[in-house]
Amino acid sequence: MAATGDSVAFARIVAAYHADMVRVAYVVSGGSQDLADDAVQAAWAVAWRKLGSLRDPERLKPWLITVAANEARQLCRRQRRTALVELHVDTLTAEGPDPADGATILDLERAMLNLSPDDRALLALRYEAGLDSSQIGALAGRPASTVRWRLSRLIARLRKELADA
Repeated sequence: MAATGDSVAFARIVAAYHADMVRVAYVVSGGSQDLADDAVQAAWAVAWRKLGSLRDPERLKPWLITVAANEARQLCRRQRRTALVELHVDTLTAEGPDPADGATILDLERAMLNLSPDDRALLALRYEAGLDSSQIGALAGRPASTVRWRLSRLIARLRKELADA
């Protein structure tokens, strides 16, 4: 059992949940793969130390994803940097894809970067990890109605920014 220090059982947990944790950390970090990888690595260290304190084994996945999101938020706060969006112009040709086709994606990335790491974490927990508002609320120590309200406001803000872009 991983909670008692069984490294083989812990390796199975890593194999099962690593990709989900990276996806959430990637969103929270504003699209930085390096930051996401660092956050998940730190999250696994926390998970190894604190796995025994998890009371409900059914909540393992939400707990791990929240640990990864928290680590990503902390790294973002330490870094306080602006992410660059790379455009690969050399792959475009006269008959190739129109660069304007990617404008919506760039607008969404820019809008997400304007959100705080906490807000990106909330969106990532809901839409990347697939957690519902009651699960997020239980992990964050907030009522599910507060989580739904914050999500609604964030979605409205993103829609407004995308409409204005």
